[in-house]
Amino acid sequence: MTATARIAGVISRAIAPRKPLTVSQWADANRVLSSKGSAEPGRWRTSRNPPLREPMDCMSARSPVRDVVCMFPIQFGKTALSENALGYTMDHNPGPVMVCLPGEVSMNKWIAQKLNPLIEETPAVRRTLTSVASRDASNTRTFKDFAGGQLYLEHGGSPSRLKSTTVRTLIVDELDEFADNLSSGDDPVAMLEGRTSAFPATSKRLYISTPGVRGVSRTEQLWNKSDQRRFHVACPECEHRQPLEWSGLQWTPDGSSCWYMCRECSAVIEEHQKTAMIAGGEWVAGNPGAPMRGYTINCLYYQLGLGPRWLDLVRMWIEAQNDPAKLKTFVNDRLAECWEDPAMRAVRHNLIADRVEPLPLRPVPAWVLAVTAGIDTQDNRLPVQLVGWGRGLRCWPIDYVELPGDPAEDDVWAALTDLLNRPIEHASGGLLRVEASAQDAAGHRTEAVKAYVRRKLVRRHMAIFGAKANNAPVLSKGTMVDVNWRNQLDKRGIKIHHVGTVGIKHHLYSLLGRDAEKQPDDRMIRFSDELEPEYFGGLVSETYNPAKNRFEKRRGGPRNEPLDTWVYAYAATHHPELRLHRYTKADWDAREARLGNSASPASDSRGTPPSERAPAPRSDSRGTQPARRNSGIVTKDGWGL
Repeated sequence: MTATARIAGVISRAIAPRKPLTVSQWADANRVLSSKGSAEPGRWRTSRNPPLREPMDCMSARSPVRDVVCMFPIQFGKTALSENALGYTMDHNPGPVMVCLPGEVSMNKWIAQKLNPLIEETPAVRRTLTSVASRDASNTRTFKDFAGGQLYLEHGGSPSRLKSTTVRTLIVDELDEFADNLSSGDDPVAMLEGRTSAFPATSKRLYISTPGVRGVSRTEQLWNKSDQRRFHVACPECEHRQPLEWSGLQWTPDGSSCWYMCRECSAVIEEHQKTAMIAGGEWVAGNPGAPMRGYTINCLYYQLGLGPRWLDLVRMWIEAQNDPAKLKTFVNDRLAECWEDPAMRAVRHNLIADRVEPLPLRPVPAWVLAVTAGIDTQDNRLPVQLVGWGRGLRCWPIDYVELPGDPAEDDVWAALTDLLNRPIEHASGGLLRVEASAQDAAGHRTEAVKAYVRRKLVRRHMAIFGAKANNAPVLSKGTMVDVNWRNQLDKRGIKIHHVGTVGIKHHLYSLLGRDAEKQPDDRMIRFSDELEPEYFGGLVSETYNPAKNRFEKRRGGPRNEPLDTWVYAYAATHHPELRLHRYTKADWDAREARLGNSASPASDSRGTPPSERAPAPRSDSRGTQPARRNSGIVTKDGWGL
C-alpha cells in the first residue's frame, strides 16, 4: 500500500461518522472480565445474562432514553452494568462522566475492585486514558482524564464536591444508601440530577440499587415514576408470558425439592428449563408512557452458575422466617423488593381513615375521663393536638390544629394559652380541662419554648426533647437547665424531659394494627369523622426501618406533625404529677364519679352533691388554705374538682 493510500485511509477513518454501536455490542466486542472480581473471567458475553442487554443499551449514544432506574437483587450484574456503561462512554461516546457511591469506603472499594480491573483488563478503555502514570495529575484515584472527557468519582459524604461538578453522564450505585451519608441534609436524587443540568438534551442518568424500606426508599420513588418494566418469560407448556414471582415458587415441607408453577396452566417448571426461558424473554412495561425507564427483576432469574439455585433460596427463606433482620435482607437483596414491616401494613392511612365513627369531636364521649396535649414547634406555627384518655389509656383524638405565627413573637403563645386553658365539653354535661402538655423544644425556637414554660400560664406544661436512645423510657426524669447568678443549677428553674419517641411510635402502631379486626367499641384508638383527612396521613406518615432501628418519614408523604403531637400528648400522660398510666380501676372510678357529680343539677356551686360535701378547709395562721390536687374536671362555672 502506498503512502498516499495509507494517509487517505487514516483521514477517511477520522472523518467517518461513528457506527451506531450499543453498550451491549461494545461490551461483547471489547470488555474483558478480571479474575479479581468475576466468577467467570475472560471475554464478556451479554448472552450469558440476557436481561442485562436492554438496560445497558439505554445508555447508548443513540438511545432516546435519558433516565434509567434499575432495582436489582445482589449478584445479578448491577455493577457490571455500570462498568460497561462507563467503558462505553469513555471509548465510544466520550464526555464528562461521574460515578457516585454512597460513602468514601464504598467508593474506594469500587475503585480497587471494579474500576482498576476495568482499566487493566480492557484495552479499549486503557487506550482512552491520556496518562496511566500514578504521579500524573490527570490520573489520580478519584479523577481520570481521557480522550474527549473526564471521569469523576465522588461519594455522598462529600456534598460540596458533588455540587461543584457538572457532567453529561451520571452513574449512581446503591442510591438508597445516599440519604444516610449526606451530611448537608440535601435530597440525594434532586442534588444528583442537578449535576447534569448543563446538558439538557444529551445527558443520561443511571440509578442502580437494591431497594430499602418501603415509603423511604429513593429507588422505589424513582421506580414508581418509571414505566416499571418486568422480565416476562414463556411457560414451556402453554407459552403464556409472565414474570417469575416468588409466590409462584413451590417446595416440599422439608425443603428438599422445589419447582415453579405456571400461573396460567399450573404446569410444573423445573429450574433447568429457565435458561431457555430467559433467553427468549423480554421486558414488558407495566406503566407505559412514563418518561423514565424502570427495570426490576428478582433472584429467580439467576443464571445457572451465576447465583444461588432455587433450592438454596428456599432454604434461605425458611431460615429467615423467625428473624426479621434476615427476612428484611432476603426481601431487599434477593427479591429486590422494598421491605415493609408486617405491622406497618395494617396502619396505612386509608385503612385508618376507614375506621372513623359518625360522632362529633365535642362533646367528647362519656368514656373519656382525662385530656392531655402535645405541641410541636415550627418556625412559623405551633401544631397542637388535644387527646382524650379513658380506662387503660384508651384514646380519643379531640382536635388537631395549627396555630399560625412565629414562636419568637407573643401572639402565637397567647393563642396557645387560650386553647390549652379552654374547658372541653363532656358527653355527661360536665367539663374537662387539659391536665398536662408536652412541647417539643428541639427546634429553632428552643429559648422561646423555655421562656413560655417558665411563665406557667398553663397546667403542667413540659419542655421536651426526643431521646436519642431507641430504648429510652416514655418520659425521663426532668433535667435542670437553668442556672442562678452563682452559675449553679437553679432548682426553681425549668426542667427538660426526654421522650422515648421510638417506643411510643411502636406502641401507637401496634394499637392501630390490633384495632383493624375489632369493632369500634373494642378499639383502643377511636376517631371522629370530623377529623380532617390529612390528619390520618400524618398520623402514620413514618415507617419503621429495622436496619437503623428508628422511624423514618415516608418519601412524598404528608407532614408528620399529627404523629409527633400524638407522641407528645401520650408522653404528657406520664407527667409525674398525673401518671395516668399508673391508674387503677379505683382511680378511674373516682374520676368518673367526680365528673358525673360535676354535671349533676343537685350539686353545689363547686359541683359536689350535698351528701358528699366536705367541710370547708380551714385557713392556717397566714390565711392560706392547704393545697389539694386538681383532678382536671371543672364545673360549668369554671371551678375545678
